[in-house]
Amino acid sequence: MIRHYNITIKGKVQGVSYRVNAQAQAHKFNLTGFVKNLPKEGVYAEVEGTEENINKFIEWCYTGPRLAKVTEVKAEEGATIGFTTFEVRR
Repeated sequence: MIRHYNITIKGKVQGVSYRVNAQAQAHKFNLTGFVKNLPKEGVYAEVEGTEENINKFIEWCYTGPRLAKVTEVKAEEGATIGFTTFEVRR
């Protein structure tokens, strides 16, 4: 069953290639959706896929890329949209 999660990541996650690395992880776990920077700080992602693969993605979010310093990850289930790709948004 396809699930949808809205994920907010806080900490030092801008300027450290978090979004492009999140996209690579989404591809690795066969997820669709998007990731974007939040206006002040943080990164926001919406992902769709199997519960197991979304959980793996969320687990990665707690660490992120090498230079990231994640302080908080908030994931909430939402209504499925039907994304067909995973993109980095500006």
